[in-house]
Amino acid sequence: MSRRTKSVWLTSFCALLWVAAPLWASETESWPETRARWNQPAQPFRVIGNVYYVGTHELAVWLITTRSGHVLLDGALPESVPQIEANIRSLGFRLEDVHWLLNSHAHFDHSGGLAQLRRDTGARLYASAGDRESLESGTYLGSEADTTLSAPPVSVDATVADGQRLDLGGVAVMAHLTPGHTRGCTTWTLSVVENGQTHTVVFYCSTSVAANRLAPVEQYPGIVDDYRQSFQRLQDIRGDVFLANHESFFGLWDKRSRQRGGEPNPFVDPTELSRFVAASKAAFEAELTQQRSAAGALR
Repeated sequence: MSRRTKSVWLTSFCALLWVAAPLWASETESWPETRARWNQPAQPFRVIGNVYYVGTHELAVWLITTRSGHVLLDGALPESVPQIEANIRSLGFRLEDVHWLLNSHAHFDHSGGLAQLRRDTGARLYASAGDRESLESGTYLGSEADTTLSAPPVSVDATVADGQRLDLGGVAVMAHLTPGHTRGCTTWTLSVVENGQTHTVVFYCSTSVAANRLAPVEQYPGIVDDYRQSFQRLQDIRGDVFLANHESFFGLWDKRSRQRGGEPNPFVDPTELSRFVAASKAAFEAELTQQRSAAGALR
């Protein structure tokens, strides 16, 4: 892989093929510049119910509060930790009250800060068995030698199974294993109440191909089948608040602007999840065809 080619897919890492420019760097943007752009600061805010945004401008980190302690989902980059912690404090919450850490998937831009956050909060990390190896080694499964994709290793305190509920302070989050993007990619759901109405929040893992090889040698054995089975599982999930781990996946800041303008909560949209899954599935199949065609042409 040429230096220029590697730069292009690194800067578009985790982006769906059909998503327009926000994640994509120019041809002259260096990898450190891309990380700095992802890590630009953002003001934290309450999204809905007991769910708060405490991430960077591009990389989502979610705080779920309960009467018995709090849950933090994802850790962005290692260099994101100071602003994540400052965001939590600025909302009036204490770091030591974060009792659980959760992870959507073991990629450096979502797991990179977990090791430091685990040390600073004393929280326990819950993650899928499929991602445990990558989290604890700090490597990208199938591309272990590529240190540009590495993250600080972090110990997993307990693994979660598909459909498992984690209960804290009367709040339950449920794990839905949706592998493909990583071997243990985990979509989480949560019920919240806003203005007397109950909503289902979906913290979407990812179904983009990104840096994954689909052909001729799979990134990990069974990855294509995993993607397809995950699309089916995701089509069966019913949620009306769609939250992803890159802001550009779901127009976070546009919705926040509308929210601040007094609109009915723009994060509530019963159609957004299904539309996103359908578009992502189409992008996956197109990429699979392209990779298989390219592999055939090399024979």
